[in-house]
Amino acid sequence: MRRAIVFLNILLVISIIFAIFIYSTDIESRPEKSYYENYKNNYKIFNPPIPNKIDFAGEKTPLNIFHIAEKYEREILVNTYWHSNTLLLLKRANRWFPVIESILKKNNIPDDFKYLALIESGLTQAISPVGARGFWQFMKTTGIEYNLEINKEVDERYHVEKSTQAACEYLQDSYEKFGSWTAVAASYNVGRGGLNKQLNLQKMKSYYDLSLNSETSRYLFRILAIKTIFSKPSKYGFQLREKDLYPPLDVYTVNIDSTYINWADFAIANEISYRTLKELNPWLKTSSLHNSSAKKYTIKLPNKSMMDYQKLKDNMSDKVGVFGDEK
Repeated sequence: MRRAIVFLNILLVISIIFAIFIYSTDIESRPEKSYYENYKNNYKIFNPPIPNKIDFAGEKTPLNIFHIAEKYEREILVNTYWHSNTLLLLKRANRWFPVIESILKKNNIPDDFKYLALIESGLTQAISPVGARGFWQFMKTTGIEYNLEINKEVDERYHVEKSTQAACEYLQDSYEKFGSWTAVAASYNVGRGGLNKQLNLQKMKSYYDLSLNSETSRYLFRILAIKTIFSKPSKYGFQLREKDLYPPLDVYTVNIDSTYINWADFAIANEISYRTLKELNPWLKTSSLHNSSAKKYTIKLPNKSMMDYQKLKDNMSDKVGVFGDEK
């Protein structure tokens, strides 16, 4: 009898210890469980809307062909869910699209080519692994061919207005060769000779019928996807206000034709830093300029409003809706 009582007591103690262990483990797991329940109930991924028709520069994209439709969808997915990158594109475009659009229009180049610049460089002064530079990613030889000054002290591939003008001339020359704006855009990536070679080898007339390297195969669809998202950013989850974007640069210009200029001294004389001068004029490569021919250079300088950035932003609209959402 005594042994039975001892056994029961031991069994009771073990049961209590086991119960305490189970209860404490459950308590510890509750916050984790709550976290994942909340994640499960509130985190949702949707397939973004995919238009059933799209064009580039007025030229229809054949979305009735399965691999064309799927390439287009892929790029919409990538740019919809690569949030930080697409946000930055939207922000920068607010500053630079008006500049680019006016030059495209003046040269009778379709407005859709602003999206080409966007995917080429992200509207940054990018440098590619092979040495292409600026918004339009000109190689040195091509830049010089299209009248951009490129030397040790100046590189106009970084000059937004001049490089955009050069790009327009290049695109127009390409259109005279191919007779299709879609082919012009593709050739900007693979080169005129490269595209022409593939058209002849594959005996095709359209970019969409060509089997190309992976980068060029994606190229037009990346442009089309960005065009689609910009047409209605809110449809793709980008609920932005004008004040969330980068404001246009408020600048004035001065002409310089001195035979020698120290840019740090010039900046100080104009009550700004050398860094600010370089931000507004990124085509100035070095801290000085030797200008024996007395060539005239136009320099951007900030108006006072540019030096009070928060006030500049406060003057922008806080209404949700940018780009295509504004219409």
